[in-house]
Amino acid sequence: MSLNHSKKLIVIAGPTAVGKTDFAIQLAKYLETEIISADSRQMYKELTIGTAKPDTEQLKQVKHHFVDNISIHDYYSAARFELEVMELLSSLFKDRDYVVMVGGSGLYIDAVCEGIDELPDIDENLRKKLNLLYKNEGLEAIRNRLKELDPEFYEIIDQSNPKRIIRALEVCMATGIKYSEQRTNIKKKREFEIIKVALNSDRKILYDRINERVDQMINDGLIEEAECLYDFRNLNALNTVGYKELFDYFSADITLEKAIENIKTSSRRYAKRQLTWFRKNPSYQWFHPSELEKVIKLC
Repeated sequence: MSLNHSKKLIVIAGPTAVGKTDFAIQLAKYLETEIISADSRQMYKELTIGTAKPDTEQLKQVKHHFVDNISIHDYYSAARFELEVMELLSSLFKDRDYVVMVGGSGLYIDAVCEGIDELPDIDENLRKKLNLLYKNEGLEAIRNRLKELDPEFYEIIDQSNPKRIIRALEVCMATGIKYSEQRTNIKKKREFEIIKVALNSDRKILYDRINERVDQMINDGLIEEAECLYDFRNLNALNTVGYKELFDYFSADITLEKAIENIKTSSRRYAKRQLTWFRKNPSYQWFHPSELEKVIKLC
């Protein structure tokens, strides 16, 4: 597969609240193109305030794809995202040289840029069974099950991420083959050039922005939005910062003040994990959110 240097996918990544959305919109307007969202939670129609989706005015400025495109009741995966984005890019590149992809979901970005192993579809009953195990017996129970079925993958997986542990268990149990043996880790070659940009700012400034964003979400109605979703709290889509902390409040496990404090803490921890993910990839070039002109020169 030959590389077409005239077609470029510009990736804008970085931690939550750093300013990716505004940056990507400015870049896309300059390049006269459209935006692909690589945020695994902004896809859900029912999750709006807590996922910091682009607002109505921002969506008017530049066309966005993969925002509000699925329901919390739908099964979705990074593998499906890869297929759908590649199909979309084939269409977009017909009449434009640039497309901007923005988001903080590293796995989804990697799926598009490098490809992801094609793994089997999983029976919904098996998924429900594993989620019930996690709910009733906790993280340690699913960790131990993975250690038993696939000790090699257990050693390298993020053992604090129940979603990834359950996905690995699903594959092991559905196929009878270790998840580690089904991962090829072979990068797929793309026909277009990929330019990866990561945004970051001073840690104190970033954490202040995160805290301010949470306060604004509360003012905008996050509590009411989460309350409407409480009955669906066991769905994987609702295992999301901002919602799960409020679910604890609705269950009378903690006070509202504690729930808000926990949202801020979880958001800061999430930002730290995002930075760790992107820093592991040397292909990213790092910029401050104010350095749009420098990024334009890369294009």
